[in-house]
Amino acid sequence: MSQKNETPLLIVALLITVGLVGGAIWWFMRSGINLTATNNNRPTPTNNQPEAPLNASSDRDFASVQKVPSGLFNYGGSTSWAPIRLRVDSAIQAARPEFRLRYVTSTGVAPGSSTGIKMLIDGKLDFAQSSRSLRDEELSSAQQRGFKLQQTPIAIDGLAVAVNPSLNISGLTIDQLRSIYTGKVTNWQQVGGPNVAIQPYSRPANDGGTVELFVQDVLGNQKFAANVQFVATTTQALQKLASSPGGIYYASAPEVVPQCTIKPIALGRKANELVPPFQEPFVPLSQCPSQRNQLNTEAFQSGAYPITRNLFAIIKQNGQTEQLAGDAYVNFLLSNQGQELISQSGFVRIR
Repeated sequence: MSQKNETPLLIVALLITVGLVGGAIWWFMRSGINLTATNNNRPTPTNNQPEAPLNASSDRDFASVQKVPSGLFNYGGSTSWAPIRLRVDSAIQAARPEFRLRYVTSTGVAPGSSTGIKMLIDGKLDFAQSSRSLRDEELSSAQQRGFKLQQTPIAIDGLAVAVNPSLNISGLTIDQLRSIYTGKVTNWQQVGGPNVAIQPYSRPANDGGTVELFVQDVLGNQKFAANVQFVATTTQALQKLASSPGGIYYASAPEVVPQCTIKPIALGRKANELVPPFQEPFVPLSQCPSQRNQLNTEAFQSGAYPITRNLFAIIKQNGQTEQLAGDAYVNFLLSNQGQELISQSGFVRIR
């Protein structure tokens, strides 16, 4: 073939090649845009499955948390949160002085999860702290006010049972614990202990998430026995327990395990499955406070310990300042710094 005949063919081939390459580039660019859009389509949580803000786990410390409103914000609720308020919340305010917090209680009503959630619904708090999950009636009450509530787990907690340090007993099953608080067992000798009358203590019924959890998960919604002595606060109950040879009391594990005047005991679903709420070996109380017993975090995380629960931040979903404050608070708690401080407060990290 002559050079004259080859030239048109080469031009045609070149045009075809350019067209194919250009088409391929256009197709990949178009596909790339579609793939990006698909990856940004995150599932929307349902009303009954409230979730933490999506950016919560990406924050390293309090300084990196975004969208933090300025002002004074009222919060309140669960007494089990006291160690977090002491250590974590004070650190938040030191790092972010524009975000000021004020713990508020209701006059004439004992503080607790239920009280805090009611105050939130009534507009007296910007967000609430709870040691139990939301109830259907609380969700319904909020909807009647024109907004929804979101619960976000921020830590793992458990109920620890303590006795007088002189009492020679290593642990109880959940059935035995139920029998003590419902009045079927009234002497420690009935559960392998000495011949000493049992004096059970509790905070008042319906006085916070801890008591409600105990009634539901341990008592099976049965009533407390007539010999149960109700005490207003855990501090008062621990004081009574220290002077009562046959005393027994339950509370949030971080409020019980490190104490120097009482003895936490192991619990189990069965007699051969007793698990202590503290890390073994047990630190003798004679060495306290220079050394204190530490929470059995592994058993709490794995579920081997029989009575565990989540702590929740309750946020009002109304698109206003209260929601911004609640979301910022959750982001602080779920940041790496927040989770580390929660661990130092005696609770188990949620992540």
